[in-house]
Amino acid sequence: MSQESPRELLDQLLAQADDDERPSKSQLKREMHALQTLGEQIIAMTPAERARFPLSDDMLAAVEETARIRSHEGRRRHMQYVGKLMRREDLAAIRAVHDEIEQEKLRRDHAFHRLERWRDRLVEEGDPAVEAFVADYPDADRQALRQLIRNARRERDHHKPPASARKLFRLIRDTAGL
Repeated sequence: MSQESPRELLDQLLAQADDDERPSKSQLKREMHALQTLGEQIIAMTPAERARFPLSDDMLAAVEETARIRSHEGRRRHMQYVGKLMRREDLAAIRAVHDEIEQEKLRRDHAFHRLERWRDRLVEEGDPAVEAFVADYPDADRQALRQLIRNARRERDHHKPPASARKLFRLIRDTAGL
């Protein structure tokens, strides 16, 4: 039995909406689980992200209710209810917003990885990397960069916690405007 992602199951659900033949009971269960998983993902998002979704009043009330449920069994039953409510929602619009949010997260992650590579390069190479960084970001504070690089190297060489490397990353992030 292959494990399909909620995205793939939602695609199948939308494709089957056009078909005339009735899906099997197993297919209906997979679709319900996919809708329930999507509901769980929406609940796990920040309120700002959730506000972007075109959700009905019933669905919004169910999402807010989730925070008040403490028992495991109660939460499980509530998530089934959320999955049931998801069937009445505009799945194509929800999927579009979900994909957009996921793409934003990917771009943000890539940007942070790029900044981490800058930090590592600055610590390893020193002044040549500082010049390259300043060429890309002319507003960078050279003196602060060099001081944090020296401190980060010292911490690394003495096997101490990387406090200066973290400060260096924050300076790079602020300079890059992220």
